[in-house]
Amino acid sequence: MINIQKSLAFCAITLSTIAFGQGTFVSSNYPHSYENHAGAASAEKLLTAKELVDIKVNAMATDPVLRNADWSFVVYDPATKKVISSYNEHASLIPASTTKLLTTDTAMGLLGEKFRWVTQLEYGGEIDDAGALNGNLYIVGSGDPSLGTNKGGAYSYREIVADFSSAIRNAGIKKINGNIIIQTAVFKKNKSQSLPENVVWLDNGSYYLPVGTTHEINPANEKLIAKQKNPFEEQKNYYYISPYIGKVVYADTFEPKYLTTKLPDAPAYLANSLRTTLVKSGTPISGKVMTKMTDPDPEKRKVLTSYESPMLADIILYTNQHSDNALAEATLRMVGFQKFGDQTLESGRRAVMHHLNTVKFDTDGLNYYDGSGLSRHNVVTGISQVKFLSNLMQEKYYPTFFESLPIAGQIGTLKRSFSGAGNGQIFAKTGTLNKVKTLAGYIKTNTGKTLVFSLLVNNYAGSVDQVKSRMEQLLEPALNL
Repeated sequence: MINIQKSLAFCAITLSTIAFGQGTFVSSNYPHSYENHAGAASAEKLLTAKELVDIKVNAMATDPVLRNADWSFVVYDPATKKVISSYNEHASLIPASTTKLLTTDTAMGLLGEKFRWVTQLEYGGEIDDAGALNGNLYIVGSGDPSLGTNKGGAYSYREIVADFSSAIRNAGIKKINGNIIIQTAVFKKNKSQSLPENVVWLDNGSYYLPVGTTHEINPANEKLIAKQKNPFEEQKNYYYISPYIGKVVYADTFEPKYLTTKLPDAPAYLANSLRTTLVKSGTPISGKVMTKMTDPDPEKRKVLTSYESPMLADIILYTNQHSDNALAEATLRMVGFQKFGDQTLESGRRAVMHHLNTVKFDTDGLNYYDGSGLSRHNVVTGISQVKFLSNLMQEKYYPTFFESLPIAGQIGTLKRSFSGAGNGQIFAKTGTLNKVKTLAGYIKTNTGKTLVFSLLVNNYAGSVDQVKSRMEQLLEPALNL
C-alpha cells in the first residue's frame, strides 16, 4: 500500500512541476492548487529528499527562464564519492568567477597559507655627518597585489609612506642627494622550495631577479661552475637557481642577455607619495622617481625597513568573499613565478594546470584562461567542479580555504541570497557575467552531511534575480539529503 501511495504521490508532484514549467507559478516551489491540497502535501512527505531534488531539476528543465538556457547542476557526496543528482553534468559551460576556486586553491597549495609579499625600503651610498644621504633610496617590490588597498588587512599607501618616512628619519637622513628607484624582486623568503623551470638570477642573495633564459647553458657546463661553498658569500657577485642540477649555483660574471621575463613594477604611486611626503616634511630630494628592472652593476645597499602584506590566507579570504578580480589575477601571476620563474599570464596558466593535474582534476571540457573568471574563454564541467571541491577537502589547508567562501544569507557575495532555507548552510563561490550565473561549493545539510554542488547557468532568459530564485529553489530540497 505504501508503495502505491508513493507512486501516486510522485505522479502528482510531477504533474505539478509541469504546471510550474509552463509559467503558471513563479514565487514558490509548487502551484497554489497543490499547496492547498492536503493529500498532495502528505504525498510530498512520502518522497525521499533525492526524489524531491530530481523532481525540482525536471521542473527547471521546462521553466521559462531556463528551458532555452545551457545549464548544469550536480550534487555530489564526498563521503561515498557518488553523484546524488545531476543534470548536464558533462556540459562545458562558462564558470564566471567560480574560476577563482581553481586560482586560489593553486595559490594555497603552491605558496602556502602564510606566504606574504614583501616591499622593502633600502638605500645605497653613505650618510655624512650632516645627515645627507649621498646615494639613492630603493623601493624593492615583489608584485604585492594588496599594496595600499586596505584589502584583507593590507596597509593603505598613507600608512606605508608614514612607516617608510619614519625609518628614514630614524636612520638620521635629513637630505637625499639621489633618486628614489623602484625595483622589482621576489625575496628569498617568498620563494618556494620547488625550483622554477627558467633560470632565475639573484642579486647578492637579497632578492630574486629573473633576467635570463637557459640559452647556451647545459647541464655539463652548470656542473662545472657549481660550488659546494656557500653561494651567498659576498665575494661572489651573481648566482641563480639551476633548472638542471636542482641546486643554487653561481657565476663570477653577469651577462644580462636574452631577457624573456618581467615582474610588474612596484607601484609608482607609493614612490611618488614618499617623495612628496619627505619634501613637505623638510627632507629635500635632489633626484626623481625612476624605475629600474635589472641592475647589472648593483651597489651595496642597506635595508631601512620593509612592509609585509597580509598572509595569503587573508588575501584569498578577501578575494573569494568579494570576488576581487585584481587580487585573483595578481595571485595567478605569482604562482606562475613560483613554478616557472616569471610572472606572465601564460606561466600562471601553466602553473594552475600543473596543479590541477597533480590533484587529478578532470580536465576534460576545461579551458582555464584567466585567474578571475572575467573571460568567456573559460569553460568547465559541473562534474569536474564537484570532484575538485571534494578532493580539496583532503588538503591540509582546506579549513582555511573553506573559511574564505561566502556564506548564504550572511557574508560575502551570498549575503543577500537564501534569506530563508539555506541561510548559513551553503558555502560557495558565486559567479556573474552577462547572461551567466554560477554557484559552486558546499552544503551543510539538515541531516549533518557535507555535500558538494555545482550550478552553472549560461544564456538564461529573464533577469539575474529570476535566475537566482531558480538556483535557490533547486538547492532547497538538497538541504534535506
